[in-house]
Amino acid sequence: MDWLYAIVYGVVEGITEFLPISSTGHLILTGNLMGVPWSKEVKDAFEVVIQGGAILSVLVYYWRDFLQIRTIGHDKSQQNLWLGVLVATIPAVVLGLLFGDTIKANLFRPSVVAWALIVGGVLMWLIESRRVRPSVTAIEQIGVPKSFLIGALQCLALLWPGFSRSASSILGGMILGLDRQTATKFSFYLGVPTLGGAALKNLYDSRDLIFGEIGLTNVLIGSVTSFVVAYLAIGWLLRFVSTNNFKGFAVYRIIVGVIILALVATGVMQNGSLA
Repeated sequence: MDWLYAIVYGVVEGITEFLPISSTGHLILTGNLMGVPWSKEVKDAFEVVIQGGAILSVLVYYWRDFLQIRTIGHDKSQQNLWLGVLVATIPAVVLGLLFGDTIKANLFRPSVVAWALIVGGVLMWLIESRRVRPSVTAIEQIGVPKSFLIGALQCLALLWPGFSRSASSILGGMILGLDRQTATKFSFYLGVPTLGGAALKNLYDSRDLIFGEIGLTNVLIGSVTSFVVAYLAIGWLLRFVSTNNFKGFAVYRIIVGVIILALVATGVMQNGSLA
């Protein structure tokens, strides 16, 4: 049955990684509801690997944009864009190195994730309800100062597991004056170095589990599934935000958070550490 678990995990990861609904919360639900027999260490390692497939989908979806980095030497807009992406990555890298292990050991629990989903959903609803006319309508217009602030706000997902990296970066961008499409696109861009760096580090640390207990076949199945589904999810989300707001996601987050709390309260899901 490992191949089936690999496919389901890949689908869930691909759908939720870039949508503002928390991949962490959904992977918790998936593992518990399916009764996946893998150890905690194996689950953690596998989730990291298939996250790489989702990251690769961004590179493929925006391959033309990423190729423009070749013009960075004489293109001021490209210089500002990629400097902004680099600067925005710094807060997550620093906090991750300093407090990542402590946060995982103490806050990586279903109840904490559930409340992050609920609070994030409420904030999302409030931000959408009080939107002002955006001042930034293209990713090249963001600038370094706003990019850094978006990167700092992105760290809310690191400090509070379950809040969602994409939600914190998208909402942060909207608060700073970006329209939905630009905030969403920048969140995709920012996910490449932020998630990619973390994935490579964890891939190296967990290499024995990944290629031993999990098996190369299951790794490939999960990663390819994650890549394909994430690629489709990116296109869908960009089309969605061009004509819709995020209130539907806000309601969905609250519902999922309440479900997790109910499962914990009834004993169906244990509230122990997931790290």
